[in-house]
Amino acid sequence: MLHVRSIWNGAISFGLVSIPIKLVNATESHSISFRQIHTEDGGRIRYRKVCELEEKEVSSAEIGKGYEDADGTIIPITDEDLSHLPLPTAKTIEIVAFVPADRIDPLQMDAAYYLQAGGAPAAKPYTLLREALKRSRKVAIAKYALRGRERLGMLRVVGDAIAMHGLLWPDEVRAPEGVAPDTSVTVRDKELDLADALMDTLGEVDLDDLHDEYREAVEEVVAAKAAGETPREAPSAPSSGKVLDLMAALEKSVRAAKESRGEEPERAADSESDSDSGSGSGSESGSASGSASASGEAKVSRLPQRKSARGAPKQTGGKKSTSAAKKTAAAPRKSTQATRKSTSSKTATGAKSSASAKSTTKKTAAKKTATAKKTPAKKTAARKRTA
Repeated sequence: MLHVRSIWNGAISFGLVSIPIKLVNATESHSISFRQIHTEDGGRIRYRKVCELEEKEVSSAEIGKGYEDADGTIIPITDEDLSHLPLPTAKTIEIVAFVPADRIDPLQMDAAYYLQAGGAPAAKPYTLLREALKRSRKVAIAKYALRGRERLGMLRVVGDAIAMHGLLWPDEVRAPEGVAPDTSVTVRDKELDLADALMDTLGEVDLDDLHDEYREAVEEVVAAKAAGETPREAPSAPSSGKVLDLMAALEKSVRAAKESRGEEPERAADSESDSDSGSGSGSESGSASGSASASGEAKVSRLPQRKSARGAPKQTGGKKSTSAAKKTAAAPRKSTQATRKSTSSKTATGAKSSASAKSTTKKTAAKKTATAKKTPAKKTAARKRTA
């Protein structure tokens, strides 16, 4: 089946049924590893295992395990000591229960292994357990010992094989305290609708189509430098601009997802959102501008009357001055009424100047008329005297 080295040999304990198996890794890492080097000359940096007492390097065959006590004392522990532990899981994967798969919290999932049948005698019980798991649609919970500690595992069927996922003990999973926002947030239905639309647009994906682009980029850099070429520079990411609200971000995400799939983005959601947001902001701005214009009319219609009545210049020197003052005081009222009909930008000052101009014109005309009447009388008297 798999031509990889087993990391553990034992048996599955299924009640009184014992199934010899070999534990092999189900996953492998394809990440690119780097060596530490001396930057000045490119020499390799190595870590050597040195005995502190003898201050000399020792080989792997001379290295064992030891437990450090609280006072710093090292207690040697051999593989033979561990092999004689009074535990049934020392060399056995002991199935303790069968549960629905959704009972397992993904946070508990750890390393994955394949359980390989250990020879022909294991074929029949191995197949029996596999088919029982298939028909029950459950997973098996088991305990086993590996690398010096007892662990928890979950057995499930993958194809025609049985796989085992190492599980963390429940007390090894931290509670999500202090992670979620501690402020009260209200999510509107329209925001949820847009989120649903984005999820539908993104749709599903075949995981086999996904690949490690970072690893490919690193391999390209290594190949370029090995050939003495300059690595290709990464293209700059297009700037998406600053999104001011969640609705706009969701709408832009939906449009971008549809465009990436070659679909024509719909504008219905946009216009609906724009109308909603526009009506809200428009009503606010409209009310604000309305109040501003109302206050502007109050300033034009009321304040000039007060200013003209109080600020009208007082004139002295006879009845003409009094009548002119009355005309000057009455003129702003007419001017104010005309100002209401024509424009709200004229002020009482314009009304005053207009009234003053009319008053001056009338005075000048009256003087000319009086002068014209007096002049003929003088000429007639002169003619009589001459005769």
